[in-house]
Amino acid sequence: MKISALRILELNKKHNLLENLAERELNNPEGSGIDLRVGEVYRIAGDSLLSADETGGKRHSPETELIGDVKKNGHKRITIHPGEYLLVKTMESINAPDHKIKYGGFFSRKRYLIPKISPRSSLQKGGVGLLRTRTDPGWYGPLTFGLNNKGNQDFHFELGARMFSVEYEPVIGEIKRAYSGQHQGGRVTSQGKTEKQN
Repeated sequence: MKISALRILELNKKHNLLENLAERELNNPEGSGIDLRVGEVYRIAGDSLLSADETGGKRHSPETELIGDVKKNGHKRITIHPGEYLLVKTMESINAPDHKIKYGGFFSRKRYLIPKISPRSSLQKGGVGLLRTRTDPGWYGPLTFGLNNKGNQDFHFELGARMFSVEYEPVIGEIKRAYSGQHQGGRVTSQGKTEKQN
């Protein structure tokens, strides 16, 4: 069961679920989700390794090149060419509580809440796919997603544009442990440096 945008904003005042929201989202959200903006854009510039050794195996994520940052470049226009893949990072920070909270609704029980990300329809209409992963309880920081231009034409977007939508869902049951991985706080990459898996 998804939680309405207005209820998310009510919960945000108490639990700080979302930081750095745009005025539009704080005062006039549309539908059931809250829109998030693109703040940084990266190009992958090296290889990566995901080890099969879950007992502390070595891994590294690729080196990246920052090609746009809304704080430094304002509303700079970015172009993603057909077949190109970019990493995009949100301006907003997500704080998924590592403990159960009372979110209201029919059940009035405390639950863990996790954000569910969807692309805005402008991406698919422009031939661009959004790649995203699960965000577990305990995560805090900006989110990073992959953009892949699957179409035949260039797709242009500006830094600061609304590109994603976040909705929240309750988790039924217990979890063993909250997120504590290396990307906590919004880190995009290990910049090619080898590290142990958490």
